[in-house]
Amino acid sequence: MVSQTQLPPEIQLAQRLAGNEQVTRDRAVRKLRKYIVARTQRATGSFTHDELLKVWKGLFYCMWMQDKPLLQEELGRTISQLVHAFQTTETQHLFLQTFWQTMNREWAGIDRLRLDKFYMLMRMVLNESLKAVRTRGWEEKQVEQLLELLITEILHPSSQAPNGVKSHFIEIFLEELTKVGAKELTADQNLRFIEPFCKIAACTKDSLVLHNIARGIFETIVEQAPFAIEDLMNEMDAQNGEDEASDGDGESLEGSIRRTDLEKGKGTGDDEDSAGPVLQFDYEAVANRLFEVASRQSTPSQNRKRLYKVIQKLQDLAGGTFPEDDIPEKTYRHLLEGRRELKMRRRSLKSRSKNKRRTGAGEGEEEASSPDLGSGTERKRSRKRVSPSVARAESGGQSGVHKRRKKRPSLKSRK
Repeated sequence: MVSQTQLPPEIQLAQRLAGNEQVTRDRAVRKLRKYIVARTQRATGSFTHDELLKVWKGLFYCMWMQDKPLLQEELGRTISQLVHAFQTTETQHLFLQTFWQTMNREWAGIDRLRLDKFYMLMRMVLNESLKAVRTRGWEEKQVEQLLELLITEILHPSSQAPNGVKSHFIEIFLEELTKVGAKELTADQNLRFIEPFCKIAACTKDSLVLHNIARGIFETIVEQAPFAIEDLMNEMDAQNGEDEASDGDGESLEGSIRRTDLEKGKGTGDDEDSAGPVLQFDYEAVANRLFEVASRQSTPSQNRKRLYKVIQKLQDLAGGTFPEDDIPEKTYRHLLEGRRELKMRRRSLKSRSKNKRRTGAGEGEEEASSPDLGSGTERKRSRKRVSPSVARAESGGQSGVHKRRKKRPSLKSRK
C-alpha cells in the first residue's frame, strides 16, 4: 500500500475535505486556500485539469456532509470564493470549468434532500465568477472567455449537463448578473452577455432548453422593461436635481434637499416590494440580433416560431408600447385614474338613460299592470289552496284510472 506521505497533496486535501468530522473539513478548506495561493504564484507548475477535478471531488463531498442550513450557506460562500485565490485568469477558468464538470458528473447521485444546497452552491459560484470579471473592469476578452466556458460546459449540444443543471443555470443567470453588474453595465455590454443565449436558442434541438431560454432570458427582459425605464427616469431626475441644486442659492438647496428627503421617505414606506436595480437593454438591438439568428435557414421552424413571438414583444418595447399589466404603479397611476373617470361617466350616462325611459312611461300603464300582477298572485295562491277532493273531481276520474292500473292482475292469473 502507498503511504499517506507519498500521496499527492491534492488527494490528501480531497480525503480530508470529505472526512466525517466537521473540524477536519474546516481545516482542510483553510489549507486548500493557502495551497492555491502558494501554487498559483509560481511561474511554472500550476494546477492541471485532473488535479482540480480531484480537488472538486473533495469539495463536493465536503458540501455533501454539511447538513445544517446556516453552515451550508457559510460553507458554500467559502467554497465559491476560492476562485479569487487563483492568481491567474487561466487557472480561475480551469477551476470554474472543473466545477461545472463535477456538477454534471455527480448530479444524478444527489438525492432530493440535498438538492437545494447544491442549487445554492451553483448560484454562489456563478456570482463569484461574475465578480471576478468585474474586478478586471468588465473587459471584453474576459467576458467572452467566461461566456464561452459556461456555454460549452452547460448549454452546448455536445455538453453532458443534465436538464436540472441547464434549467437552473438559465434561471439564475440574469438574477446574478443583475446583482453584480446592474449599476455598472451598459446596454451594449448586457447585449454581449445574452448573445450566446440567442445562438443557442436558434440552433438547439432540445425543446426544454428553448423554452427555458425564451422564458428565463428574453421574456424576463420584457417583464423587467417597465422597472428599467423607471430606474432610468429616476437617474435622470436625480441628475437634474443635482444640476438645479448646484445652480441655485442656499435656500433653494435646502428646500430641494427637504423635498427629496420627503419623497424618499414616501417611496420607502409605500414601495416595500419594489424591485432593485435592473439591467438596461437596447430592445431594438436585442430584437435585431434575435431576428438575425432566427431568420437563418438552418434554424428549426419550431425555434423560429418561438423566437418571432419574443421579437414582436421586443419591437413593441422599442416602439414605446409594452404590456400594461407589467407597468409599475408609479408609471401608470394617471392612466388608471383616467380609466376610472371614463367608467364613472359611462355608468352615469347609462343610469340617466334608464331613468328617462322609466319617467317617459305613463302612470296609467303602471296602474293597469298592477291588477294583472295581483290576479296572477291570487291565482297562484288559489292553486295552492285547492283541496285534494276538488283536484280529483277536476281530473275527471283520472285518479281512478291510476288505481285500476295498480290493480291489474299479474301474469300468473292471466295464464
